[in-house]
Amino acid sequence: MKTWAKKIVGAAGVAALSFAVASFSCSAKENSAATVFADTRSGVSVPASGLAAAEALQESFRSVSSAVLPAVVELDVIETKTIQSTPFDDFPFFFFGIPRGSGEPREYEQQGLGSGVIVRKDGKTYYVLTNNHVAGEATEISVKLNDERTFTGKLIGKDERKDIALVSFESDDMSIPVARLGDSDDVQTGDICFSMGAPLGYYSTVTQGIVSATGRSGTAIGNVSDFIQTDAAINPGNSGGPLVNIYGEVIGINTWIASQSGGSQGIGFAIPINNVKKAIDDFIEKGEVTYGWLGVSLVEIKDEYKKELGVEGKIGAFASQIFLDSPAAKGGMQAGDYIVAMNGEPIKNTDQLVRDVGDLTVGEKVEFECIRGGESVTVSVSIEARDDDTASDNSQLWPGFIAYPITDEIREELELDKKVEGVVVTNIMPRSPAAAMRLQSGDVITAVNDTPVRSLAEFYAALESEPGSSIWFDVYSQGHTITTSRYRL
Repeated sequence: MKTWAKKIVGAAGVAALSFAVASFSCSAKENSAATVFADTRSGVSVPASGLAAAEALQESFRSVSSAVLPAVVELDVIETKTIQSTPFDDFPFFFFGIPRGSGEPREYEQQGLGSGVIVRKDGKTYYVLTNNHVAGEATEISVKLNDERTFTGKLIGKDERKDIALVSFESDDMSIPVARLGDSDDVQTGDICFSMGAPLGYYSTVTQGIVSATGRSGTAIGNVSDFIQTDAAINPGNSGGPLVNIYGEVIGINTWIASQSGGSQGIGFAIPINNVKKAIDDFIEKGEVTYGWLGVSLVEIKDEYKKELGVEGKIGAFASQIFLDSPAAKGGMQAGDYIVAMNGEPIKNTDQLVRDVGDLTVGEKVEFECIRGGESVTVSVSIEARDDDTASDNSQLWPGFIAYPITDEIREELELDKKVEGVVVTNIMPRSPAAAMRLQSGDVITAVNDTPVRSLAEFYAALESEPGSSIWFDVYSQGHTITTSRYRL
């Protein structure tokens, strides 16, 4: 891709040593200066006020642990994997004969371990919340409680976008506790927290730390959540276990760590519990998470882009493209709109808007405030259910590329004459209208429907068209200007 386009545990060994006490130690007098006995030496003097505070804190930690741990489980899972075998997989060979391997697909079982937390009870059925990467592909699930009782688990539902799954098990014991869910919107940096689970198979483990940050993006791991970051030790096996506040409430689900060694380096991340409360109901009622769908392609844009677009200093999310016949298109939203508010609430960033739209219910009417051509515009949209096939159908994504302003750097790299004005074509989507019109990355669109465009604002304004109308572009490329075929909306 062009340079300008790129911008848009180790275990500690314990040695047991046996030794003989030297003769001079045995003959030393108890009260001599050379001898000090650990059980007779006076204790360290601690101020009563400080000791009382430390004991109160310790008692609080004990209370939280004893209250929540009975609702924390270890999940032992088995996944059935299929691989394509080769004739060389099975040894030994027949000498000068045909190898034993058949080349047919082969199945094998892979064991895994994670954690979970009981979040719901319905009669004899208990529901355990965990990560999708822990139990989402499991063919067998074993649920181990804090008291070491084990039950057979059943996968109720899973969701890859949020990396969560719900597992159930049956028990006649009505005293098994259910964890209390907190309000992750109240979590702040510096809050004391506890991570619970089965790291490295050590079940019922509690580690303590603080909330290091909130609102961390999950795009690096393909997750739509904004994560709570913590320095409470999280290790392999902790995934799916709860992050708990000082009130004994679950505020997050431990999901991943940033590590160079594979072990805890004090940078762990948990999905905020508010992000998955609706999903728990969806799993129980429908077996899957239902997402609201707006039908726009959102991208983060930098200050240089904002200035060209006319939204400098504004905070929001940029709708670079829009799906034809989507809820957004039906409601009057257009490619090039800069969304600054939803139902009167400010948009902080693109990830937040994606999460908020996903949590909307089907049929819900939502008002979006957008900046279009420097003016504030309000559009009302009726939310539809997200369908993966529809959301990935690039043939309906208009215009099918991201327009980029002509900067000095781009002008130099593309060797553009100073007289050439317009927008640069980048990030063309396969099978999109742009691909059908034979546009290429690096093309400069100088006119839309014979109307010259000199900036991003003018380009997106020129794209405004009624369904059924036709649009074509004048394109400058390698010293030549051509007109594309017409695309009917």
